[in-house]
Amino acid sequence: MTNYSEHKAIPSLHEVYKDYFLIGAAVNPTTLNTQQQLIKKHFNSITAENEMKFERLHPKENEYTFEKADEMMAFAKENGIQVRGHTLVWHNQTSDWIFKNEDGSTVNRERLLERMKSHINTVMERYKGQIYSWDVVNEAVSDSGSNIFRDSKWLEIIGEDFLDKAFEYAHEADPNATLFYNDYNESNPEKRDKIYTLTKGLVERGVPIHGVGLQAHWKLQSPTYDNIRQAIEKYASLGLQIQVTEMDVSFFEEGDKRTDLLTPPDDLLAVQAERYQMFFEIFREYKEHITSVTYWGGADDYTWLSNFPVRGRKNWPLVFDENHNPKKSFWNIVEFNK
Repeated sequence: MTNYSEHKAIPSLHEVYKDYFLIGAAVNPTTLNTQQQLIKKHFNSITAENEMKFERLHPKENEYTFEKADEMMAFAKENGIQVRGHTLVWHNQTSDWIFKNEDGSTVNRERLLERMKSHINTVMERYKGQIYSWDVVNEAVSDSGSNIFRDSKWLEIIGEDFLDKAFEYAHEADPNATLFYNDYNESNPEKRDKIYTLTKGLVERGVPIHGVGLQAHWKLQSPTYDNIRQAIEKYASLGLQIQVTEMDVSFFEEGDKRTDLLTPPDDLLAVQAERYQMFFEIFREYKEHITSVTYWGGADDYTWLSNFPVRGRKNWPLVFDENHNPKKSFWNIVEFNK
């Protein structure tokens, strides 16, 4: 593997992009320690990978566990780094108690809305003025079929207006935070059109939504550049901001189960670098709409894509390698004609 940084001064990634958009990384209690210097140098925004999700913050009805999230906020404040909030309402990683009465039966709409509002208020008021954007609702759209909404307890108990309510409660709790609907496969035409229909409805009903989060869990072959452009244009046509919220570029397409790669081959690193170069060309092209770009991790020594979805498989989806050195992908996104 070529070390592209041997004879070059390594620029700060967020400094290179200071006239374009914030550059973020998802962090957790381990990487805040192991990747601390990398994060301080290259990122001016961070997101909690898991520490602000419902089950981590609110495991029981009358119990909040803010310690880990507070540590992350203190790190950000100390180092002049901004914070994105992730995430308030999601079908996954949500404590079961919220959907149940004391006797184990399912709560009714009114009680679930009360609990949703209480959770959003408590979390957002704690960090009010310290978080610039929140993913209010995460992944509410179905991946295939004719239904716009994926099945979830939120939908089943509250109904389709659970999104409206979540955004209204979030806006009341912190009127200055920009509020996002966040989803994956956001550049796939079928799902893109559903996300567009969903967010268009919110905008038309006057719901306080400010943007669409493109998770951007992309791969070496998909999505196409045209599909990414079309997605950005379609969401932006609603007057919404775009943020790239969870970016990584996996070596493996969906359905690829191979486990034979122990180190990243040069040919695939080259393809990854080309992909990153084009993705950031597109982001710069749409800088009037894009306000931040966040990687779902800092460097390849820790990524959620190792062991997922294939157990025992390593992945190398980020622009810094396992030793925190810049990859060719890094150089391809910082060396451009400004």
